[in-house]
Amino acid sequence: MSTPLRTYNFTVGEYHRMGEAGVFHEDDRVELIDGQVVEMTPIGPRHAGCVNRLTGLLSRLGGDDVTLSIQNPVLLSERGEPQPDVTVLRHRADGYATRHPEPADILLVIEVADTSVEYDRSIKIPLYARAGVPEAWLVNLPADRIEVYRNPAGGSYADVTSASRGETITPLEVPSATLSVDRILG
Repeated sequence: MSTPLRTYNFTVGEYHRMGEAGVFHEDDRVELIDGQVVEMTPIGPRHAGCVNRLTGLLSRLGGDDVTLSIQNPVLLSERGEPQPDVTVLRHRADGYATRHPEPADILLVIEVADTSVEYDRSIKIPLYARAGVPEAWLVNLPADRIEVYRNPAGGSYADVTSASRGETITPLEVPSATLSVDRILG
């Protein structure tokens, strides 16, 4: 008879204390998802290029009313602190130096997926919906399209669409930022 393995669910506070104690190194690519410390997949050149393109496009279009955060933590719950590839935030003069952004601060979260499409779609997108993030995009590099998730309700997104090459996409909360799917995908 085998004994089931024990798992531990950590709070964000415990996760941060582990980092301070040296359990994680500064270069470790981990995030806290539903109380579990999860190793993030390595960033390949195609993924990095897409994040760079999004950064350039959004920084020019968002204006002074938004803060662009790249691969930084967002505090979604007591047990959730993922690190989305791109987060468009409500502007704060301190640049979020005193605390990580919370759901009320988030206008749009973007995950870029090359090898992690299913994980991002089945784990991270629902996490954002449960937290009430108004809009999430999954840039699905293998499928060459952007999946758009809007209007969280009951732990999932009520509106799910996709945008393909030749189309444009406009975030609900940043209507001045209409982006070409071709330019995002490269």
